[in-house]
Order: sequence, then C-alpha cells, then structure tokens
Amino acid sequence: MRIHLEYFAQLRELAGQKLQIVETTHETVGPLYDELRETYGFPFSPERLRVAINGDFAPWTQPLREGDLVVFIPPVTGG
Repeated sequence: MRIHLEYFAQLRELAGQKLQIVETTHETVGPLYDELRETYGFPFSPERLRVAINGDFAPWTQPLREGDLVVFIPPVTGG
C-alpha cells in the first residue's frame, strides 16, 4: 500500500525531506517506523515520539490504510 509520510525537526533533517510517499507491506505504523529508523538513522525510540494518522494522534499499533498520512512528531525542546 502507498502511505504518505511527513517529518518534522531532526527527523526531517535525517530523512532529507519533509514529505515522502512510500510503498509498504507493514500493517501497522510501528514496524513502518522501525524500518524508517533503520534506513535514516532516526535517534528516537517510538516511546519518545508521537505519531498522528490523518490528523489524529494514534497508537503505534494503529492499522495502516492506503493513502494514510502518517506524521512523526519528535520531542520538542526549548525555552
């Protein structure tokens, strides 16, 4: 299935792009992130990120569907 991805902050820098369309056979967002983490060297474990699917926060076990927009939101630091 084809999934749309959006990255922010350090994840965007490591992926080298803000938006990406990927073909995946993963049924849930957790294994998809694991694959992306290995590919791009993302430093954050899933426990440190939030994930949103189609504009709503979602658990890592959320099933994926064709055309979903998945957004990975890293921790925010600052003052």
